[in-house]
Amino acid sequence: MTSAITRPGVKRGTIPVFATATAITVSNIYFTQPLLDEIARDFHTSASAAGLVATTGQIGYALGIIAIVPLADSVRLRRLSTLLLVVTTLALLAGAAAPSIAPLSMATLILSASTVLPQVIMPTVVSMATPGNAGRVLGAVGTGLTMGALLSRTAAGLIAEAVGTWRAGFAVAAVATGALLLVLPRYMPADSPAPAGTRQSYGRLLASLPRLIIEHAPLRLSAVLGATVFAAFSAFWSSLAFHLTAPPIALGPAVIGLFGLFSVPGALAARYSGRLSDRWGARRVNVLSLTSVLLAFALFGFAGQSLIVLAVGCNLLGYGTTSSQIANQTRIFAAQPAIRARLNTVYIFAVFAGGAVGSAVAGVMFSAFGWAGVVLSGLGFVLLAGMALAGNALYVRRRAGRAPAVAAGAVR
Repeated sequence: MTSAITRPGVKRGTIPVFATATAITVSNIYFTQPLLDEIARDFHTSASAAGLVATTGQIGYALGIIAIVPLADSVRLRRLSTLLLVVTTLALLAGAAAPSIAPLSMATLILSASTVLPQVIMPTVVSMATPGNAGRVLGAVGTGLTMGALLSRTAAGLIAEAVGTWRAGFAVAAVATGALLLVLPRYMPADSPAPAGTRQSYGRLLASLPRLIIEHAPLRLSAVLGATVFAAFSAFWSSLAFHLTAPPIALGPAVIGLFGLFSVPGALAARYSGRLSDRWGARRVNVLSLTSVLLAFALFGFAGQSLIVLAVGCNLLGYGTTSSQIANQTRIFAAQPAIRARLNTVYIFAVFAGGAVGSAVAGVMFSAFGWAGVVLSGLGFVLLAGMALAGNALYVRRRAGRAPAVAAGAVR
């Protein structure tokens, strides 16, 4: 039975399977973060040395985005997904058995590089959608991605506390990822998105990435919006623990970890932004997302000592960030299927680069000005995103006024 939002021939249950797979695999990037203190104690090393595990995870994911995701434009997707799941599962098992920090960091590097499956699934599910439903399917699968990122830290902490060792987190992640081998490949397309005779070599795929930035205006706009909004998101989350542990709030780490759970309603609400993208166009959803993020930081600034206000702001921020990503990917995936994975490569790389900048800026601002500095940082990133969106709208209007025929191909 084919859903009304997927093309004929697509298996029933594809969207839920993709959303679940995305949630499980993306969690592999984040679940180590609450375990770092336990890892340091187990290996009798410093916190900075244990921090290498998280650092190598981020490096690995960035490498995977650049080196692996472009392959999804030319290779058989079923084979690629199977290989990535096998490598990730084996690396997780190696991490669970690691005797010291060095092999654990290497295992984390490999598993993070191979767990880029969500960025392969995103362009794939759009290719399976019926016309006019790209945003809707992206909303459904993107919600799985956000839920995996939000809940993985909480789940890892609870598992480690229940079992008594950080290794249990790696073992459970290995079992969950390995279980996907029994399901996900059957729902992935057997063939490559590129027609026979048009498939490019690996070197040409990578070499084409800079050209895509030059040739595709929708990609440039989405990359700027994605980077700036995620920079604001990262500025908040990278500084929240410092804010909550400082007087007068002075919370413990257990309560701080619950803020990931507090953000779930906002992430779930963002699913409907996909339908709005199909109905209204990506630009209007971008305006909605920026308004939500702006309101979040306004709340953080006016009543940042209130836990209730912080929880409300977390939901507004989560809704705005997820809605922004759905709108941005709806925009770039309007291109032909044969280049969607590479467009997504450039876009996601820009997003994570923005996140790194946001965390770094917030760290400096928090040290200099406290919580007010973090709020100003977030507002600054929102202002940059608003300027980019307004500038694009003005450019499109001017082009439409000069040559109405050109407007049909303008960035929405």
